[in-house]
Amino acid sequence: STADAVRDVDLVLAVQRPSGEVIEQIRQGAAVVSIMDPYGNEGALQHMADRGLVAFAMELMPRITRAQSMDVLSSQANLAGYQAVIDAAAEFDRAFPMMMTAAGTVPAARVFVMGAGVAGLQAIATAKRLGAIVTATDVRPAAKEQVESLGGKFIAVEDDEFKAAETAGGYAKEMSKEYQAKQAELVASHISKQDVVITTALIPGRPAPRLVTRAMVESMKPGSLLVDLAVERGGNIEGAEAGTVTQVGPAKIIGHLNVPGRIAASASLLYAKNLATFLETMIDKETKALKIDFDDQLVQATLLTRDGKVVHPNFAAAEAPAAPATPASDAAEKTEGGEA
Repeated sequence: STADAVRDVDLVLAVQRPSGEVIEQIRQGAAVVSIMDPYGNEGALQHMADRGLVAFAMELMPRITRAQSMDVLSSQANLAGYQAVIDAAAEFDRAFPMMMTAAGTVPAARVFVMGAGVAGLQAIATAKRLGAIVTATDVRPAAKEQVESLGGKFIAVEDDEFKAAETAGGYAKEMSKEYQAKQAELVASHISKQDVVITTALIPGRPAPRLVTRAMVESMKPGSLLVDLAVERGGNIEGAEAGTVTQVGPAKIIGHLNVPGRIAASASLLYAKNLATFLETMIDKETKALKIDFDDQLVQATLLTRDGKVVHPNFAAAEAPAAPATPASDAAEKTEGGEA
């Protein structure tokens, strides 16, 4: 069993945070590296601290050049963006590319991508390769050039708040209610003309922003589709339900969980490389033994628990309740990248 396998090891590598039952079996002082889904799960972090584990969250890897090959959010979000378009194309009852035939012309599908981070950019590229007419929006100014470089048309309210809407880490900031209202007004009429809408917007540590209202969904044409890649964090689309395909008025909303897992072999390949590259920083090159440098920038950014305490600054101050011994929930997006 998993519990037996981890009982005497020095290092545990996992996809998702181990369940409470497994945490109880890992020996004190062992290191655990996985997608920890720490936000909102402070009790589970305290449980690992109480067990004396040295826990690392791969999704907290800083977005610096040295860590690019360890960035699990980017590797998984890239696959999620691709799979979102594939899922949409499979569910859509018309063709994506324009087809001019003797029997008549099939118009190209119109695809609107909301959130142009790693997942969104891959969705744009994939939809373009399938022949769709692609438009996209994002709250980060840098996204405009990226969208246009992939052949998409950029749509956004480009005011002063928009120009300052990116953190030093490259993530999207949460926008004001006023900006969200202006942006919603701009995109509402645009959405009504679209065949497919894909939403990818995520903000680290916060619920996913609501981008598409029920009224917008109901304004779409019969047979239209929406794909919500943020459904595990509350969803960008009103009416989206996690784990299901929901009919709302004339449109279907796809809310699959763990979208990278729908292309599992590729997701595992990239995640394994993320882990292996991070692990190289923890191995002594001469002795080949585990030797964690707690002064390393990457270690400091991802370290959650050590010496019986929750040490990450984003979570250390929280008074966490005791964690129940239940399986961890699915790790989120793998998105974000701001986005997913």
